[in-house]
Amino acid sequence: MTKLIQNEKIRNIAIIAHVDHGKTTLVDGMFKQSGLFREGQEVDDRLMDSMDLERERGITIAAKNCAVDWKGVKINIIDTPGHADFGGEVERSLSMADGAILLVDASEGPLPQTRFVLKKALEAGLKIIVVINKIDRGDARPDEVLDEVYDLFIDLDANEEQLEFPLLYAIGRDGIAQETLEEKGENLHPLMDLVLEQVPGPSYDESEPFQMLVSDLGYSDYLGRLAIGKVIHGSAKQNEPLLCINEKEEHVSLRLTKIQTYDGVSFAETKSAEPGDIVVVSGIEDITIGDTICTKEAPKALPRITVDEPTVSMRFTINTSPMAGLEGKLVQSSKIRERLHKETLLNVAVKVEESDEKDSFIVKGRGEFQLAILIETMRREGFELSVGRPEVIYKNEGGRKLEPMEQVFIDCEEAFLGVVTEKLSTRKGKMTNLVNNGKGRVRMEFSAPSRALIGYRDEFLTDTKGTGIMNSLFAGYEDYRGDFPSRYTGSLVSDRAGKGVPYAIFNLEPRGEMFIEPGDPVYEGMIVGEHNRDNDININPTKEKKLTNMRASGKDEAVILTPIRPMTLERAMHFIRDDELIEVTPESIRLRKIELSASKRHMARGKQLKAKGQK
Repeated sequence: MTKLIQNEKIRNIAIIAHVDHGKTTLVDGMFKQSGLFREGQEVDDRLMDSMDLERERGITIAAKNCAVDWKGVKINIIDTPGHADFGGEVERSLSMADGAILLVDASEGPLPQTRFVLKKALEAGLKIIVVINKIDRGDARPDEVLDEVYDLFIDLDANEEQLEFPLLYAIGRDGIAQETLEEKGENLHPLMDLVLEQVPGPSYDESEPFQMLVSDLGYSDYLGRLAIGKVIHGSAKQNEPLLCINEKEEHVSLRLTKIQTYDGVSFAETKSAEPGDIVVVSGIEDITIGDTICTKEAPKALPRITVDEPTVSMRFTINTSPMAGLEGKLVQSSKIRERLHKETLLNVAVKVEESDEKDSFIVKGRGEFQLAILIETMRREGFELSVGRPEVIYKNEGGRKLEPMEQVFIDCEEAFLGVVTEKLSTRKGKMTNLVNNGKGRVRMEFSAPSRALIGYRDEFLTDTKGTGIMNSLFAGYEDYRGDFPSRYTGSLVSDRAGKGVPYAIFNLEPRGEMFIEPGDPVYEGMIVGEHNRDNDININPTKEKKLTNMRASGKDEAVILTPIRPMTLERAMHFIRDDELIEVTPESIRLRKIELSASKRHMARGKQLKAKGQK
């Protein structure tokens, strides 16, 4: 039996939590108190959320690494996303960690995404430190939350050693951690001391040659492709000739031109990669996440990073509307293909397939939110494209049609219990649990098909007047539960090109909710509003008032239009039907029919009705 040695100069920890439980703020506190910044230095909040989208939405999208030095030990910190749609990020980031800090809100308790990431961490055998955060909240209930954490560990089949987790209470915003609720904490030193004491140093075998598992990829304008990962065994020096073993077990020669380690949120160059450290290496062109970098003398592949299968797909295609190319720089299918391929290299949870149709691609991911973030990122990069409705990925096993299921957790006021239950039951959801604590709010759990939740989130917020909280967790595949209508309303479709006119829009408002304002350009086949009824109608939003020489007092006042809700990408994805597309450009989000011609749509509808009548 080989004896493993621990590198006591390093600790590798992941921070796991649900969205908005204070994870990134806690990391900020660790930076400031470890002496990374000088006294009085101005520092941005939420340093780790470096992407514009992360700062705007207040969530972590991509797992990121950083490092702090504490008492002569280097602590590599991996900030993981809290949203289940970014599960691929979680799986690859946990492959670099030896321990994890589980952060739980003292009021909300452990929520579904906490469960998802914790399950992965327990399966990986990581040492868990539990931190109950935000104990200064007015509605904090730390003792009850601690019981819920124990219940969660038991539910996830944690062993006895994992159940005896070290515990701290914290106010992350103020940079305070304490061992009991009674004492008054002063700083985060207890947390950093606990990491050194409880999380084991990375273990390695002295007799094994150099092996590094690629867990992340980056790109530098100066250095080209960067491979980020943990050194499992051995060490390697700069300019040393090595091998990369890829997915097909092929051996590709490479030379490490530069080796860097994390120092705070930036990099520091080093001459060699030591066992257990997380390093960034350059000099490798053709590499993907999960590959092993090893020596030429003893090539040996490490187990690849595996991620759960995608459950949602969307069709990406070039923009074919009459306004194509007016607002975006990158419009060609070759550019879109190139960009999607780049995304699959950087994101293990995204898969791209060529479609039967020309200039069209099928993109598969964990959830509609993950795909929405990809589209939003692309439009900010100057891409112009059209995307179809998100569809769940079905499976067939032994003649049975299976569909992805979600465990849905809902927290809302008691008054909305009826409407939420009714809506989810219509969408084939089944209630599995109901808790009413007698304080005016109820907690419900449902088992619902993934397709039931596409488009329901906006409706849920409207139904609960913005006070409801809904979270979901992928719960595997089950038998198909049957059809249900995805939308009870139709579309108002423009039958000609032009610009929106106040007179026309004012007179169309009784038909439904409008999406355009006066002066907005429209074209034939563009969806300009939502019809009150369930059928589509063709309308003319460019119609002007006929001018005559007859005047009557009070007839020619300016019309007052109802303000429109801005069309966001998520709202558009939830709204469209199978025969509709979203036109995405850097400046606009428009909805359109796949078939723009009103006469052709009318003929196709006639053929459908005729075919139904013959049956």
